[in-house]
Amino acid sequence: MSDEDFKLMPCEPPASAEGTVLLVDDDAALRSALRNVLDMRGYDVLEADCRKSALEVLGKKEHIGVIILDLGMPPAVHSTEEGLAVIRATSELMHPAKIIVLTGQDEEQSALEAIREGAFDFLSKPARAEDIVQAVKRAFLFHRNDQAMAAEGMTRLQLNAKVADGLKAVREEAEEKLVRQVLKDTGFNVYQSAARLGLKRESIYYFLKKFEIKRDDS
Repeated sequence: MSDEDFKLMPCEPPASAEGTVLLVDDDAALRSALRNVLDMRGYDVLEADCRKSALEVLGKKEHIGVIILDLGMPPAVHSTEEGLAVIRATSELMHPAKIIVLTGQDEEQSALEAIREGAFDFLSKPARAEDIVQAVKRAFLFHRNDQAMAAEGMTRLQLNAKVADGLKAVREEAEEKLVRQVLKDTGFNVYQSAARLGLKRESIYYFLKKFEIKRDDS
């Protein structure tokens, strides 16, 4: 990754913090660029440069809502091994953070593999600052919905068979519920649903396939 992976855009600093984001990338310059983008939008930002330091931070900071993760890190910078290991370990820690994966434009298969392992979304490099901010907003939307459902005890409903699978299953249950509700509210309009959730249309189609949602279900 290089400094050209992100095209920074000026933005006004907000009045209050919007949430905590963990940046996991071995490129210090790139982390600094990302930090500047998120700092200016009111997010608290933590950093880690490898799998070990990322898991140390996650083990101490339960309030982290979103992780931005580069898949290729030492000692395997040319593979997705380290990034996928962070995703799996996050699930094993039962940490509620949503993970946004950074991937090259020719690495769609790697991104889909990361999503199958539990990542929430992915960004193709190079990504504009505004795209990064919108992705973080989307992730926090789902994260806060998860937290609200947990507070109301809703995540305990119909989860008897899933509880043994840990928090990943609970998160997916919450995501499915939110997607189904928005599709119902929009009369199964994919374009409107994507706009309401701040997602790309392709992401809605992914959720339709993932959760086996059909028009008659909504």
